[in-house]
Amino acid sequence: MTDLVAKTSIDRRLAEIVLPTVEGMGYELVRIRLLGGQRKTLQIMADRPEGGIEVEDCARISTAVSAVLDVEDPLEDAYTLEVSSPGIDRPLTRLKDFDAWTGFEARLETTELIDGRRRFKGTLQGTEGDEVLIEIEGPEGAPVTIGLKFDWLGEAKLILTDELIREALRQKHTDGRIDEARFDAIEEELSAEDAEKEE
Repeated sequence: MTDLVAKTSIDRRLAEIVLPTVEGMGYELVRIRLLGGQRKTLQIMADRPEGGIEVEDCARISTAVSAVLDVEDPLEDAYTLEVSSPGIDRPLTRLKDFDAWTGFEARLETTELIDGRRRFKGTLQGTEGDEVLIEIEGPEGAPVTIGLKFDWLGEAKLILTDELIREALRQKHTDGRIDEARFDAIEEELSAEDAEKEE
């Protein structure tokens, strides 16, 4: 269990409990976080191995995970369970994520200073061994590819760009989650104010 999937010791303990259930249902655990507040919130991000999790999937995972947590009872206080998809600008929590999203922009943050900085923004270039490769702007403004050890990372996330949105829509279209027949007729409604402007 990597620190990017489960950061704190309680997160890792919770991950150990829910992981067999999530994987047994055919999903992958992307991230788990227990957040504080007046009432704690347990956030679970899950996905299909091929990508593309739906609301119904999240509901099924929530029901199954709730049952397991009721039996194991790892949390003393009351909490709210939230199960969601990673979203388009998803967190990158596993080494394979950096290969899967090669060519897309990301923001990485290291736990320690690397050459005087912690934050790196650029285009993912895959992995090499245990290093994440990212193309950033060099000292002279020219692009340069650097390697950051996966273990150095504290946070990593895709940046929401037009290219990323197009890819997400392409994937949904490819696996049949977008039914084009439902979008044949698109009507543009004008407000009264806009209609007056058109005249």
